[in-house]
Amino acid sequence: MIGAVLAGGRGKRFGGDKLLFKISGKPLILHAVERLEEAKGIDEVVLVASPENAGKLEKLGYRVVVDELLVGPIGGIYTALSLGDAFVVAGDMPLLVPEFVDLIIERFNGNKKPVCVPRWSNGYLEPLHTAYSAGFKEFIQEKINEGQYAINRAIRESDACYIEIESLPEEWRESFFNVNTREDLGRIGKYNRP
Repeated sequence: MIGAVLAGGRGKRFGGDKLLFKISGKPLILHAVERLEEAKGIDEVVLVASPENAGKLEKLGYRVVVDELLVGPIGGIYTALSLGDAFVVAGDMPLLVPEFVDLIIERFNGNKKPVCVPRWSNGYLEPLHTAYSAGFKEFIQEKINEGQYAINRAIRESDACYIEIESLPEEWRESFFNVNTREDLGRIGKYNRP
C-alpha cells in the first residue's frame, strides 16, 4: 500500500510554509514521512503536492505527485488514489504511530471495504489518517463533479469500515496531532517518543 502524505496546504495559520519548517534539524513533513515509513504495511511513501510547492518538495527525495484539482483534501486523496490503494495522512502530522497505521491497513485488507477510517464516539472522523481503495477514486470523482468537496461526507455515504478510537490504546491518539500554529510546535517535544 502507498503511504500518501498530503502537502498542498498553504499554512496560513502557521504564517508560512510549515511543512518545510525545521524541527530537530529536519522539515516538519519528514517527521510524518519517517513515521509512515516505519509502518510495515506501507510499501512506498509519496508526497501529494500543489503545483506551487511541488518543486520544493521534490528536493526531499520522495516521489511527488501534483494535485491539479486544488479543491482541498478530497482532491489530494483523489490524486493519491490514481497510484493505487493508499493510506493518506497530512504532512503536518509529526507524531504518527506506525502500529496504529498498520492496524488500520490490516482492517482495511480484512474488510474489503472502500475506506477504513478511525471514528470518535461522537461520530467525528479522521479522514487524514485513513486507508482508501483505488476504487474509491470513482466515488470521489462523482462527489467532486457535483461540487461536494467534503471528504467526511463522501466517507459517510460509502460502505466504510470504521475503527472506534476509544477502543484503542490511548497513547495512539497522538497520531492525530497536527501542527497548525507555531504554538503547536511546543507540543511536539512533549509527545515525542524516546
